[in-house]
Amino acid sequence: MLKSEKKSLVRFLLIYLGSTFLLFSLGLWIFYRHQKHQVIDQQRESLKYETQQIKTQLHKLHESSDAKLFYPVHPHFFSSIYDLDKNYIFGNLKEERVQDESNYVKNETQLYYLDKIEPYYLGAAFLLVSKTLNTKPIERLQEMMVWFMLGAGVFFTALGYFLGKLFVAPMRDSIRQMNRFIQDTTHELNTPISTILTNIEMLETFGKCEHSSELQRIEIASKTLSRIYDDLTYLNLNHRYHRRIEEIDVSRIVEERAVFFSSMAQAKELDLRLDIDRGIVLKMDRNDLMRLVDNLFSNAIKYNKPKGMLHAELTKEYFRIMDEGIGIKEKEIENILHRFKRANDSEGGFGIGLDIVAQVVKNYGFVLSVKSKIHQGTQVEVRWEKQ
Repeated sequence: MLKSEKKSLVRFLLIYLGSTFLLFSLGLWIFYRHQKHQVIDQQRESLKYETQQIKTQLHKLHESSDAKLFYPVHPHFFSSIYDLDKNYIFGNLKEERVQDESNYVKNETQLYYLDKIEPYYLGAAFLLVSKTLNTKPIERLQEMMVWFMLGAGVFFTALGYFLGKLFVAPMRDSIRQMNRFIQDTTHELNTPISTILTNIEMLETFGKCEHSSELQRIEIASKTLSRIYDDLTYLNLNHRYHRRIEEIDVSRIVEERAVFFSSMAQAKELDLRLDIDRGIVLKMDRNDLMRLVDNLFSNAIKYNKPKGMLHAELTKEYFRIMDEGIGIKEKEIENILHRFKRANDSEGGFGIGLDIVAQVVKNYGFVLSVKSKIHQGTQVEVRWEKQ
């Protein structure tokens, strides 16, 4: 799956799963609150029934003269009697302050039921009965909801992934068609480009015609097409390309590519300066290195001003190219590293050069930095890490 497909799929899943779980969690929370109230109401009903039993026993105690009768005590319930002002009289539940409601829960653990005694038994006007809230049904409900949420999460994630694949399918087909078109086009371009360049070299070598500006322009156009062909081929085959990692003389490659681009620099009357340390060797694929160097040279020439300066510097620590061109706005520096992004639409190109550079830098663990000022120029530096 391509990077753009993955990004679109991830965005779709985030939106889909986020909205789905938000609505699902809201419905589940409402259901939980309803079920929890039902559990508490059932226990309240048992508390009301026990209250009636205690009132009956209090009535017997009030009317009996038997000294052996005691205040009713139950192992799972607590109760006390209070006067009209709700002052404590007697019982095994001493609440300093009795609330006005008939049913209430205290500290989420204790259930209370307050009932009037009519007529007054033993001088009491109110009976308060309490029991510890049985939280096991609520805990089982919570456990069931957790498992239900996990199951729903797996289901909705799988469903979202399936829908996401359907969502990105048209984009995948379009990208594949575009890649197939690019592949076919680059294949067709290769033969005429190679033929033109070969014949130009023969003309210059054997002197069958004078070196004219027309011939130079043909050479520049042909090299431009050749570079575009190489870039498109690299992008199209990058994920299937088998890299041959070997020790490469970077100094020699940079010099060779500078000669290759010299005719383009001369056409723009650029002052090309090379500061290249000898013997700089890196372990990498030759094609990757050439794509990196070519795109940095090409951009520095393309976006430079006429008769400007182009300075290429190579040391054992970095490769740096500086120009005196149009520059890049600070807010756009990060965006130009993305494919098909260009800092200036007035110049040609497809916006793939720096994307290729960024890919190479990422593959080898190098560090890429871009500094630029509008109308002053741009500096691009690739710093090697320890090899």
